[in-house]
Amino acid sequence: MTLKTQSRRDPEKFPAFQLFILAIVRLAEPIALTSIFPYAWALIKRYQIGNEEDASFYAGLLISSFALAEALMGMYWGGLSDRIGRKPVLLLGCVGTMFSMVMVGFAYNIWIALIGRVIGGLLNGNIAVIQTMVGELVTKPEHEPKAYSIMPFVWSVGTIIGPMIGGLFADPHESYPHLFPTGSLFQRFPYLLPNLICAALLLVSILMGYFLLEETHPDMQPRISLPDHTFLSENTPLIETSDAIKRPAVDLRDDNYGTMRDRDIKSPKDIEKQHANIFSKRIMAVVVSLSIFTYHSMTYDHLMPIFFEDDRVPVHALRATINPLYSPGGLGLSLQAVGMILAVQGIIALVVQAVIFPPLAERMGVHRLFIIVTVLHPVAYMIVPGLLYVPDRLLYPAIYLCLGIRNFLSIILYPLLLILIKEATPSPSVLGKVNGLAASAGAACRMIAPPVAGYLYAMGKRVDCTALAWWGSALVAVFGAVQCFSVKRYPARKTEEGGRAEP
Repeated sequence: MTLKTQSRRDPEKFPAFQLFILAIVRLAEPIALTSIFPYAWALIKRYQIGNEEDASFYAGLLISSFALAEALMGMYWGGLSDRIGRKPVLLLGCVGTMFSMVMVGFAYNIWIALIGRVIGGLLNGNIAVIQTMVGELVTKPEHEPKAYSIMPFVWSVGTIIGPMIGGLFADPHESYPHLFPTGSLFQRFPYLLPNLICAALLLVSILMGYFLLEETHPDMQPRISLPDHTFLSENTPLIETSDAIKRPAVDLRDDNYGTMRDRDIKSPKDIEKQHANIFSKRIMAVVVSLSIFTYHSMTYDHLMPIFFEDDRVPVHALRATINPLYSPGGLGLSLQAVGMILAVQGIIALVVQAVIFPPLAERMGVHRLFIIVTVLHPVAYMIVPGLLYVPDRLLYPAIYLCLGIRNFLSIILYPLLLILIKEATPSPSVLGKVNGLAASAGAACRMIAPPVAGYLYAMGKRVDCTALAWWGSALVAVFGAVQCFSVKRYPARKTEEGGRAEP
């Protein structure tokens, strides 16, 4: 028997099982990260940090601290996964997030919670690693729209469960006093229960990933035994070729061996790809587009619960004024109501991701659809302040209409950007590093977005114009609508193996 490096999967088939396991590992993370959204504002007010009017700004700092640490380490984890493999880096990120959740749950002041969020971000490079693993699992271009829609689909599922956990189980002594009486652990640590639930889900995902998830790094595939009748001779190389995953060992007796016809002879251009520049104009255009989208999308996620929970001015008082900039306060909804609305938003996102995106991307094409949804994105922010003028009986339908428009645009745009990043990557050998660069840039924008949006909301609240924060996000989306035209789609040529190569 002879050992040969080879994937246990058929590369021609859609890798459904491995993507399913990867999705389970991925699912626990958005649950953990979004569970804080419903109660972040209440947590800041409970700890009495600064003035109550500035609570939205400090809540933004707490949420963005994870992204700040993630941005600092994103490229490191992506590069490390290129060297030691995707799976260990992925599981370490899950362990770090689990530890972060427990630390935040037991925090007795804002600084402990902040340190816990930072530690979780420093140890988490999963965004880049997961994107890389999807790219390595999927080798056929026709499978890409379906495959790249799975992880955003999973994120949407997480955004359903996460806010529900945060909204329903935060401060359980206040919500369920008969189950969590005075003097209990959960009265002393009111945000421990949702964090413990999230940590338990992360533990399940770690165990499933450890036992069921395969390593996808091309150079770290498991070795299998070849049949005894496999041809071997003194002319068969002892060391496998760099492309041994796809082809058997080379027979040196081949008449073409050693000539320019031999497919294993690398041209100067092929050798240059091994030292590819990840800061090329094409890659950076997509990364900038992803960063802009990540920024204004994060501002929406941060502002929405604050705007929904802020005190509401009666509609008749708003209509009595003639000042078009007058937009005081928010919608006056309860914490539990906000949690359920965020969960419904996740359901809307699921429908868009599973039902609408794959056929739409196949019919319209990745690049054309990317341009359309990016140009339309400012609309999602401009319409939100209008909810202040909607009467109570129509408020919930109006909220879901706004969320439907926003999710249609954002849920479609994200997987398109992932596909464009993969296509812009010049060589598989730097795919992890490119995804690490994109993840770091996105994390940096997620770091900046909440405090900036929170500051604009606090400043607008002082002058009775909370719409200021939404208009600021719309302005950034306008910049993105202009910048998206710098992202070019190049037709990829076919290689001899039928795959795609750098144009």
